[in-house]
Amino acid sequence: MRVTPTVFDDPEALGRALAAEIADEIGEAAREGRPYALGCPGGRSALSTYCALADEVARRALDLRHMTVVMMDEYLERDEASGGFRRIDPSLPHSCVRFGLVEIVQRLNEAAGAGRGIDRDRLWVPDPADPEEYDKRIADLGGIDLFILASGAGDGHIAFNPPGTAAATRTHITPLAEQTRRDNLATFPTFGGLDDVPRHGVTVGIATIKEQSARAVMVAHGPGKALAARRLVAADRYLPDWPATVLSDCARPRLFLDTAAAHG
Repeated sequence: MRVTPTVFDDPEALGRALAAEIADEIGEAAREGRPYALGCPGGRSALSTYCALADEVARRALDLRHMTVVMMDEYLERDEASGGFRRIDPSLPHSCVRFGLVEIVQRLNEAAGAGRGIDRDRLWVPDPADPEEYDKRIADLGGIDLFILASGAGDGHIAFNPPGTAAATRTHITPLAEQTRRDNLATFPTFGGLDDVPRHGVTVGIATIKEQSARAVMVAHGPGKALAARRLVAADRYLPDWPATVLSDCARPRLFLDTAAAHG
């Protein structure tokens, strides 16, 4: 289905609107005595939402002990001992584990207050040693209540799924496309150059996003996301050449843009 965008003045207004919806859901889940799972990308696209969500948590005095943060992906490096892959050092600036800990969990826990935050073991990241287990783990939790999604600016990758990814793909290890690596080079200025960007990642798949989320909201802001916005608005189904179009196949899809992305 085609998704009609909701357009906001700027990334901060977008973030405040989405954060208010998430806070409503967190509170509702707590009242009903059930877990709440938030699917989260790393990087810049959802940062205004995470900041605004912390403000909502503090303002509403929300308890987050029932909440799980489900990260989409992580960079990998070769494990010489096993011949396979392992997640990169979580202290590195571009680590998705680091991003989840610092930019999401720590931020929200400080807002919630002592004894009311997200436990460290409730920050989930796919494991390259057993990628398929991630989908089962999410399903056993009851799925993801809301999946925040973001589109690559240059090639429409979603998480680390490059153009050409099959619709049935679940959590897996994948080589990173060059354009995806270039997009991430812009996201993390601590990279010295393209050669510093890892070449592999572990990522949720297209089917993971579609099948495991009760609803999904794609966020895109800034003039650099204008192409992504046009592709997402035009899509009425999943198109493998722009993987972020999985939004069209998700349950209860929403597209949140700022004016720069919508009219760029």
